[in-house]
Amino acid sequence: MTIRLYNTMTRATDELRPITPGLIRMYVCGVTVYDRAHIGHAMSAMVFDVLRRYLEFRQLQVMHVVNFTDVDDKIINRANDLGRDPVELASSYVNEFREDLVSLNILPATVYPRVTESMPQIIAFIEQLIAKGYAYAADGDVYFRVAKDADYGRLSGRSLSDMVSGTRFDVDARKEHPGDFALWKGAKPGEPAWPSPWGPGRPGWHIECSTMSLDHLGEEIDIHGGGNDLVFPHHENEIAQSESLTGKTFARHWIHNGMLQIQTKLADGTYKLEKMSKSLGNVVTIRDFLTEHPADALRLVVLSSYYRNPLAYGVDIVADQERKLERIRGGLAPATGAVTSGEAVSRLAEATAAARPTFVAAMDDDLNTSVALATIFELVRSINVARDVGVSGAAFESAQTELRTLCGVLGLTLEAGPSKVAEAAPFIELLIELRAELRKAKQYQLSDMVRNRLSDLGVTLEDSAQGTRWKA
Repeated sequence: MTIRLYNTMTRATDELRPITPGLIRMYVCGVTVYDRAHIGHAMSAMVFDVLRRYLEFRQLQVMHVVNFTDVDDKIINRANDLGRDPVELASSYVNEFREDLVSLNILPATVYPRVTESMPQIIAFIEQLIAKGYAYAADGDVYFRVAKDADYGRLSGRSLSDMVSGTRFDVDARKEHPGDFALWKGAKPGEPAWPSPWGPGRPGWHIECSTMSLDHLGEEIDIHGGGNDLVFPHHENEIAQSESLTGKTFARHWIHNGMLQIQTKLADGTYKLEKMSKSLGNVVTIRDFLTEHPADALRLVVLSSYYRNPLAYGVDIVADQERKLERIRGGLAPATGAVTSGEAVSRLAEATAAARPTFVAAMDDDLNTSVALATIFELVRSINVARDVGVSGAAFESAQTELRTLCGVLGLTLEAGPSKVAEAAPFIELLIELRAELRKAKQYQLSDMVRNRLSDLGVTLEDSAQGTRWKA
């Protein structure tokens, strides 16, 4: 079977063919650390975490590089507002975000390079571009000559003339072309700066990623990823400067995830989607989320959607995914009977055997996590049906082992977290006991009321010969 991924460069779903057999070199643009990371950052990190986990599941080694932009205008402005040193502030947010990644069960990258630790390599990269005629110095700044790159614009599908007429560029008489972008910025008073052949200053945004990718992964990589808001100008400019330097194809696959949108319920019961932003007061930090919900709930929100589409996030959406999370966890409940052979056991074994090929086919098809999840839920259903008729033993254990394995590929821990449903479990069990006593007393109207009220709260009761089970 072949892994196929949508490639922004070719606008097609292309077969993944490693440059080096058995090895995938993957660079993913990380965060600019000027504030606490939010769930939009978590979404992107989870998409590429799942991609990496699946590649490793398919027996590929992955060299995974994620950078931190730790010097930038936003960082400097934020530090000035707080009266803190910009480099120190950025470092504190890097450490905090890395803690968040652990809490979200995101595998650590092979390396997390930082801009402030890559200055010699960045300066050397710029010097070589100047020597090749692709860049020029201007009063302490250095710019890339976009007109010299004949293929400029092919990732975003824009011609240079269209960019000039449709893009707002800063007017700067020192530029040879309005679209030329900064590789090095001369120092301004009060800003952090590093020495260079062009005077003290700091790198432009785009040169950072090209340099760190080259430094840690080599001249050609298999996958370059990030949010679709980076296609232009960031990734376009990365291609221009990287390929101008090496003369080689920078990345074979360009993979971009959609953006997260906040779902708000209106007074009339309808919903609207809007961008998450501080101005709208709807930013949800990762830490805010994790105080209320398990990390698996956010991962299910992400997995339930196609990674290239906009991702809707809202209170009702999270609640729905928490209920689905409890369903998956319910599949790991222990066996209650002693049936180890017969038709029910055979059906469970068949369902277990069918799960992995269906799961793999979905993931091979451009990381179709929603279909992969449906496969997991079908396996959970088969396990629950088997438990209800008393199946146990090797077949039951194998089914649960396969469930854990497939969930692990998607990064689900299935550990209990601060889910409101999980916290309510003792009270639900108490109500189930009360309902059982009411039924014994033939108080069916009251017992039905208990069932219906639990149903209204998203809790479903399932009666069987082994007793009553619940799921949410």
